[in-house]
Parts: sequence; structure tokens; C-alpha cells
Amino acid sequence: MAFVHLHTHTEYSLLDGSNKIKEYVARVKELGMNAAAITDHGVMYGVIDFYKACRANEINPILGCEVYVAPGSRFDRENVQGDDRYYHLILLAENNTGYANLVKIVSKGFTEGYYYKPRVDFEVLETYHEGLIATSACLAGEVARYLARDDYDGAKEAALRYENCFGKGNYYLELQDHGIPTQQKVNAGLLRLSKETGIELVATNDCHYTYETDAQAHDILLCIQTGAKLADENRMRYDGGQYFVKSEEQMRGLFPYALQAIENTQKIADRCHVEIEFGNTKLPRFDVPEGYTSLEYLKKLCYDGLKERYPDSYQSLEDKLGYELEIIEKMGYVDYFLIVWDYINFARTHGIPVGPGRGSAAGSLVAYTTGITNIDPIKYNLIFERFLNPERVSMPDIDVDFCYERRQEVIDYVIEKYGKDCVTQIVTFGTLAARGVIRDVGRVMDLPYAFVDNISKSIPMELGITIDKALEMNAQLREQYENDEIVRNLIDMSRRLEGLPRHTSIHAAGVVISRLPMEEYVPLSRGADGVITTQFTMTTIEELGLLKMDFLGLRTLTVIDHACKLIGRKLGEPLDIEKIDYNDASVYELLCSGRCEGVFQLESAGMKNFMKELKPRNLEDVIAGISLYRPGPMDFIPAYIRGKNHPEAIVYDCPQLEPILTPTYGCIVYQGATRSSLK
Repeated sequence: MAFVHLHTHTEYSLLDGSNKIKEYVARVKELGMNAAAITDHGVMYGVIDFYKACRANEINPILGCEVYVAPGSRFDRENVQGDDRYYHLILLAENNTGYANLVKIVSKGFTEGYYYKPRVDFEVLETYHEGLIATSACLAGEVARYLARDDYDGAKEAALRYENCFGKGNYYLELQDHGIPTQQKVNAGLLRLSKETGIELVATNDCHYTYETDAQAHDILLCIQTGAKLADENRMRYDGGQYFVKSEEQMRGLFPYALQAIENTQKIADRCHVEIEFGNTKLPRFDVPEGYTSLEYLKKLCYDGLKERYPDSYQSLEDKLGYELEIIEKMGYVDYFLIVWDYINFARTHGIPVGPGRGSAAGSLVAYTTGITNIDPIKYNLIFERFLNPERVSMPDIDVDFCYERRQEVIDYVIEKYGKDCVTQIVTFGTLAARGVIRDVGRVMDLPYAFVDNISKSIPMELGITIDKALEMNAQLREQYENDEIVRNLIDMSRRLEGLPRHTSIHAAGVVISRLPMEEYVPLSRGADGVITTQFTMTTIEELGLLKMDFLGLRTLTVIDHACKLIGRKLGEPLDIEKIDYNDASVYELLCSGRCEGVFQLESAGMKNFMKELKPRNLEDVIAGISLYRPGPMDFIPAYIRGKNHPEAIVYDCPQLEPILTPTYGCIVYQGATRSSLK
């Protein structure tokens, strides 16, 4: 084989590409190709998913982007209009230097050049050209635009300028043929240009969907993007149905006059080799006071805190604390703990309410003695290894709740401390989910609202539901699908688009903190509100070894803070919420009656009913109740309540379990219990 797709838009060319990464990679493998490229419009959202999918299928991943090039300066905002607002240009990373430069180019487009699109200019391209291979792109490329206007001299000048920027042999003139008359004209000009300048040709297909049969679904996707309907005459469309992942034979059939341009795709692919590093932690450094190393300072905080938290028993806990510190040092997370301690300490010393801690971090004596958490792991027999375990190397995860109204002050402190360029929020993607995509497709098809609404509501309201699962679960929907052609077409089109990313938003809590400016590690984008975010999601950020922190804004903390201040005014002295009585019988009476409005994690209708049944009489009962009320442990609720009411009837499988399970009346509730492990 000697053809490779070098111009491909995946699902991450939002609402413009319906080419799902896994399907695309599987298709090129099926066609016998040994490499494939990803070149989404102006973004690199999908490059890591693409990289992993290619590697899993023994395909060489070519990481690229179709960038937007401003005709003048990327900073220009005036007198920029029409088609010449920006030009397209394909960039492919030849090596890791090229990948790093591509990340910077794409980031600059958002952080400095955004105007309708994330634009860069020649200054950016010349600064970061090393390790990149460029092609002249589609009809929206600068060279093609000049040729389409019969300005051959302008095209030649532009082509030579790009070649001069990227270097001889690193810039190609791109032939395309989707049955558009203008392309024939442009291709003739490109052949002449190649002969006169010596710039080589490359043949591509502008892939926006995977299979030829996906043309109609893709057409619907474009309508979703533009708010149009299929019946609209003057809407945006990709005519001809030729924007799919073609075989080498099909491509050779299109360009019998330029077979070297076909061969050049493989030639380029063979040059491109990028290695993405996963799992290598890239923690920022925490500046400790003079005279201390990071470890020494963490130890000082811990041992000072140990004496304060356990004035009568601290000596008996020194070994346990030393063990935790040894594990933390061995795993390379000393600076991590100092960073978290620092911003929590900032919040506490500035009167910003902070939650007592949640999740497995509450099992750490280091977290408790430094004040990261306020839950005594000794009192509640919590296990440190659930939080950090040398045999399961993963970044520790400490979720911290802050007062909803003052959370931003903590983030601002972190930005000031580590630098604006090193602290970034995280992108998330909204998707065309099962119910929603049916509504979208139905609108585009101009089907009656009530009809589409009925089909959409036939999809069960379940987490992770898909249209295929709904057809299995709902016999009436399946019957409609099998017997009604309109329903079948609606559902078939919806299935092809289901799961595609629809839009970006900002992760509600996640913030990344890096040692160097963020664009040294990941590409950046700009949200609708102007906030800069990473282009990679939270899970990808963690896989790449970057430090992701969750700054959770919890309204309950704000309410508690306001209540304490009001009560303090009434009493004439401050009320310290940390020192309230946890054995107040009247509080448990309220919980037993189901009057849990405003009580964090107990205020849903299901939890209120459960509290009436559980009748908690102490904090341990409340803790167990919250842990039981979730998939898996929920099966043990009847056994838990029986044991609570009749402890004399509890039978332990062996004596060793009794001290462990006595607080939960013989039931396994904690330490990661799941449905499968409880059966």
C-alpha cells in the first residue's frame, strides 16, 4: 500500500465531522493502510484519543491540525471580513519537536488570534515551524484561493512564502477532488506551480465521515450546526457525498495524472513519528521556607500537627505517620501535599469555609495532621492504602469543598502563586446523547414536534443509555422502528450521530497546575466566555501526568457559614462549627423523621425515606447510611437494618471479621465495596 489519509476531520471538528475516531482507525486498518492522520479544524481535542486508538490497532498516528492563518497579523480585528478573514493550512507533526510546536501554534490561535476562528499568522508559523510538515489544504487554503480567482502570481508567491517558512521538502501542494468544478481549475494550477517551483504534490481526500453511506447523517449534522433544515435550499452542505475515508484504489482513480502525489502521502507518513509520554508525573515545585527541603517542611507540618491533634497519644502514632511520609516520598508526591496544604491553609486563614474532606484522602494521617482534612482517620479506622498504594501507582486525588461564594478567591490565590500561564481550567464536552440527538435530527428533518417528542421520550431515563439499548428495552419503540419507515430513518440517522461531541464547556471544579506554562504540555482553547481551558479533558490530563486539582464549590458550606454568623450575633460570641456536639439527640430525631432539607447528601426524596427506615442515632449510622445508599451496597440495606435492630442475631463468617464489621452490623459497607464484590 502506498496511500495514507493526511487530511481528516474527526468528531472533534465539532458539528462538522461525524468521523468517529475508533471507526476511522478501524476503517483505515481494514483498507490495509499503515498510518492515518488527524487534522481537525483549529483544535487538537482528539489527538490523544486518536493516538491511543492507532497504537492499539498498529497504525502509525500522524498528529496534525488544519489551522486558520490570518492574512495579516493575528491581532488584527478590523477590516477583516469575507472569505479572506483566514486561510486554511494543514500542519502535521513529524516528531516530538513538531508536536510541541503544533501545541503552541494551536494554543496561540486561541489565546492571541481568536476572531471568529482561532487564527495564527506567519510570525507564529515562522517561530514554531521546526518539526512540522505543511500542506496547502483545501479550497479555503491561501494558494487555492488565489488560483480560484485566476491570480496565478499571487498563488506562486504564497506557495514560495510557505515553503520558505517550513523549509524545502516540508511544504506540499495539496490536490483534492470531490467532484467540485473549482477543484479541477485549482488542481491544474497546482500542477503548473509544482512544475515551476519544484514544490511536490500530495493527494488527499477531505474526510468528514467514515463511510460513503454516512453522507446523509453528516448532512444532518451540518444542519444541527447551522440551525437549518434539510429542506432549506441555501444552507451549508458538502455536495457530492465524496467526503468519506476512501481506499487507495479510489484515490488512484481520482488522480491518474498525479500518481506521485499518491505515493507522497506514504512518504510523508513514514517521516512522522511522535511518542506521547503517559504516567510521568509533572508536578509543579512548591517553594518551601529557606533552610528546608520539601520533605523536611512537610515533616515539620505533620509532626507539629500530630502533637496538636493528638496531645495525649502522638507518640503511639509517630510510626504510622512516618510510614505514610515514607510512601509519599517514595511515590514522588511530597510537593503535591504541600501544594494542597498551602491553598487550603490560605482558605482557612482568610475565613473561607473549607469542607472537612471527602473520599479516600480522609484515610491519611498526613492529610489530617497538616489540616488538609478535618476527619480523624484513627477514630474512624480509615485505611491509608485506599488513598495511596505503592502497588497501584496513580496520582493522589484530594477533592476539596470550598464555600460557593468564595471558591474563586482560592483559585485566584493559586493563579497568583504559580502564574497565570501555569494554572488553567479544564475543558469538557457536551455530546449528542440518545434523547437529545433524536430531537435534533427530528427538527432537521422537519418532523412534527409531538411525533419526535414521543419517540425521544421512549428512550428510558437511565445513566449511560443508548439508542441501541433503548431498542432492546422498549418493545413498543422496537416495533415502531421495524414497521414505520419514518421512525426507522429518524432512529438510524440519530444512531450514526449519537455520542458525537456537540459543544465545549468548562469543568465545574477541575484546575490544572503546571511547572512550566501550560502550552508546554497541552494545547489551550478559549471558551465562549473568554476563559482559557485545556483542550484535553480531565482524564487525559491525568494520564499525561499533569496535576489536576478539584476546587469544588459547595453551597451547603456557604449556608452553614451564614448560619454560624447569624447564630454568633444572637449569642454574642462566635460559633465554631468544628466544635459542635455530634451526639445531640434532637438532631437525630429530626433525621429519623426525614426532615433533612438542606442537609448535604440527605436531602433527596430517596434519602429522606431511607433515614426514616434507618433511624440513625449517631454519626456512624449516618455515615453508613450515605455509603449504603448507592449501587452495590444498597442490596445490603435490609441486612444492615436487621442487624441494627437485632445485633444479637448477627453471625460473622469468622472471628476476625467481628471487630471490622461490628460498626456496620455485620455488613460490608466500606473499602470500595461494589455489587460484584458483595455477592
